[in-house]
Amino acid sequence: MREISAQEAFTEAIKTDDLVIAKFYADWCPDCHRIDPFMPDVEEAYKNKLTLISVNRDKFPELSEELNIFGIPSFVAFHNGKELIRFVSRQGKTREEIEAFFNRAIQVANELGKAE
Repeated sequence: MREISAQEAFTEAIKTDDLVIAKFYADWCPDCHRIDPFMPDVEEAYKNKLTLISVNRDKFPELSEELNIFGIPSFVAFHNGKELIRFVSRQGKTREEIEAFFNRAIQVANELGKAE
């Protein structure tokens, strides 16, 4: 998962024709660290379907505010620079919930691709 280090890098990453899912997290967040052990396997399973990027909410407070990211970890799906759907809550997230969100994001992106 590519760590975003500048606002410009985030903007460029989400502009692609590919489905991009941004994971917003913070270093101090226990729920964010709880998903760390299984996220590499999830990323591997979806590597041909989407691109994952990682955004430290505390390093980009303006971006997080602009996108209304309050609960973390949060996942936001983008396609061609536009937000498709999000999985945002203050609750911890399970692998199954994250994979269900990824599958839904893929479905939405595919449906939009057919309409374009």
